[in-house]
Amino acid sequence: MTSSTALVTGANRGLGRQFALELVARGARVYAGARDPGSIDVDGAIPVGVDITDPASVAAAVEAAGDVTLLVNNAGISTGANLLTGDLSDVHRELDTNFFGTLAMVRAFAPVIERNGGGAVLNVLSVLSWLSMPMAGAYCAAKAASWSMTNELRLDLADKGIAVVALHVGPMDTDMMAGSDVPKSDPAAVAAMALDGVAEGAFEVLADDHSRAVQAGLANGVAGVYPQLAR
Repeated sequence: MTSSTALVTGANRGLGRQFALELVARGARVYAGARDPGSIDVDGAIPVGVDITDPASVAAAVEAAGDVTLLVNNAGISTGANLLTGDLSDVHRELDTNFFGTLAMVRAFAPVIERNGGGAVLNVLSVLSWLSMPMAGAYCAAKAASWSMTNELRLDLADKGIAVVALHVGPMDTDMMAGSDVPKSDPAAVAAMALDGVAEGAFEVLADDHSRAVQAGLANGVAGVYPQLAR
C-alpha cells in the first residue's frame, strides 16, 4: 500500500472515509472522491469531485487522478425500495449508482491502472449480494448484479495486471444503518480487513460472520438461504 495511489469513491463519510483514512495511514497517495469535494474531511487526502452516475464527472476524475493504481468503489445508495411496490424511479437510482456507476468507474480507470503498471480494483458489495430482503429489494438486486459484474471483471482484467477484489459485509455502524437496531461492524476495522485482503491477493473479503454464514448457505440451494421457504 505504501507505493499505491488510490481513489476512494464516497469518501466523505462512513466506510469510504475509513478507507481513505486507512490508506493515508499506510502511506498511500489518496484521492478522496465525493460529489461535493468540500465535504471531504481526511487529513493527507486530495479531495476530488466525482459523481459516479455522471459520465462527464467520471471523465474529469480520470483527468484529476491519472496516477491511480488502486480504485476503491465504495460509493452507493440505499433507497429501501421494494421491487414490487417501491417507486420504480428508486429502483432505477439504485441500479444506476450501485451497478452502472461502479461499472463506469472500472471502465474509466482500468486503462489508467494498466498504464501505471497494474494494481487493483476493490468493489464494496454486501452480504445482500447473496441474500435478498423485501424491504431492500432494489439494493439487493443491484448488489447481486455487482457481484456478477465483479466476477466477470476479474476475468477480463487478470491479464492486464489488475486484481479485482470483492468486499462482502453485513450491517456496519454508518449513516446508512443508523436506523437499524442490529449488531454492527466497525467500519474502520472493515476497511483495514479489506485492504489487507487486497494486499494479500484475495479474490473476496468476507468481513463478518454473517457474510461467511450466508455464503456457506449458498451450497444448500434456495432453502439454505431462505429456510422459510423449506416446507
